[in-house]
Amino acid sequence: MLYLWLKALHIITMVCWFAGLFYLPRLFVYHAMSSDAASHERFCIMERKLYRGIMIPSMIATLGLGIWLLSLNSAYYFTQGWMHAKLTLVVALVIYHHLCSAQLKRFARGENSRSHVFYRWFNEAPVLALLGIVILVVVRPF
Repeated sequence: MLYLWLKALHIITMVCWFAGLFYLPRLFVYHAMSSDAASHERFCIMERKLYRGIMIPSMIATLGLGIWLLSLNSAYYFTQGWMHAKLTLVVALVIYHHLCSAQLKRFARGENSRSHVFYRWFNEAPVLALLGIVILVVVRPF
């Protein structure tokens, strides 16, 4: 029963984390398109609150619950190729998360040099990771 509760909580926190991973780069798109000081300040506040209030706690909870789930049957999971691929994608997501943080800080300092088009493409990376992770966990192709 513990396994099922942990799995449910892991999925819930993962959904919350992905909500932030999808929305923060979308805010970057709009922020890059804005030109007035009031919009800049508003976007900085929104980005900071999303990152600190939702994304960081959700990422920590997702990773913590995932590690706990792995520890319940590590002998099995670490022999599965799909799990290695999933964990690789999770590491890539953590890196992406930190790239978002770095970009958030650039915006806050007024040092953004990228266009809204860049952020539209940047916004697609977590979608690809999510597709890969869900397929790996559900289908377990190898």
